[in-house]
Amino acid sequence: MEIGIDSFAATGSLESALDAQGNIKAMEDLLARIVWADQVGLDVFGIGEHHRKEFLDSATAVILAAAAARTKRIRLTSAVAVLSAADPVRLFQNFATLDIISKGRAEMVVGRGSSVEAFPLFGFNLQEYDPLFEEKINLLLKIRDNEVVNWSGRFRAALNNQAIYPRPVQEKMPVWLGVGGTPASFVRAGSLGVPLMVAVIGGDTERFRPLVDLYRRAGREAGFAPEALKVGLHSLGYVAGTTEEAAEAYYPGYFKIFTKFGRERGWPPVTRAGFDAQRGPKGAYLIGSPEVVAEKILRHSEALGGISRVTFQMDNAGLSHEQLLKSTELIGQKIKPLLQ
Repeated sequence: MEIGIDSFAATGSLESALDAQGNIKAMEDLLARIVWADQVGLDVFGIGEHHRKEFLDSATAVILAAAAARTKRIRLTSAVAVLSAADPVRLFQNFATLDIISKGRAEMVVGRGSSVEAFPLFGFNLQEYDPLFEEKINLLLKIRDNEVVNWSGRFRAALNNQAIYPRPVQEKMPVWLGVGGTPASFVRAGSLGVPLMVAVIGGDTERFRPLVDLYRRAGREAGFAPEALKVGLHSLGYVAGTTEEAAEAYYPGYFKIFTKFGRERGWPPVTRAGFDAQRGPKGAYLIGSPEVVAEKILRHSEALGGISRVTFQMDNAGLSHEQLLKSTELIGQKIKPLLQ
């Protein structure tokens, strides 16, 4: 099982954008954490995509390219790229270039996006949320698999015998499909034969098993081998020396940011009881000591019929740079060996 970290390049400020020096420091710290993740043996580091003042991840490939120049072996991916609001040609070119810089370590996780600010920003109609993605994922995979492309669709100009460069180092650069809880998304991923990254940010992980089964069944029916149908799990997480230490460090920042986002999205109020349930044996969150979290990852894997990758989202709870470095070290040097 691969293990890694996903980041939204959080600035640490919920109320206002940082000044230039604040942005420089936040980015320097993020790149240092990616280098540290590489050094302590993690397998993958992902950068999300948002267009908000709280995050610095609007140009994901640029951050990953900077990380590629400083790292040796860790795989670098989007987490996720909002494909519905992007040009698949340009997205492919960005990540093919990243693959060259990283000497073959680039991947993409693409999705429709749980945040919708990219749609008006880039001139797309939110009412076309699903058709946009359907067309663009098919085009992206066609570009990935073919140097010369013939294609036409609704949302961009046709490609007529068009060669698309640069080509990546990897013969078939991995493209994962990031999903939430929509059954059609799981079926789509299976039908396309692409790996599946399931974002579980609440509730019991077990409830996703029927959806993962849908994915695997759709993949089999489309003729794809079981080994092509990888399943990854993305969850909120934080690791400390003890479970109590991890919970007490994570909760204050978690409360602030999820209260803010909850007001925007109509979520129920954040409570400590709800948080404790989510970090409990069946809840989604990977928060605790290395031993507790390793056991929970194995339970999640069993609940989903086996997973190939798990990634922690932990820099959106106001934790310090030093806390995040230590947690990264524990994941690489304690949890990974326990899983192996």
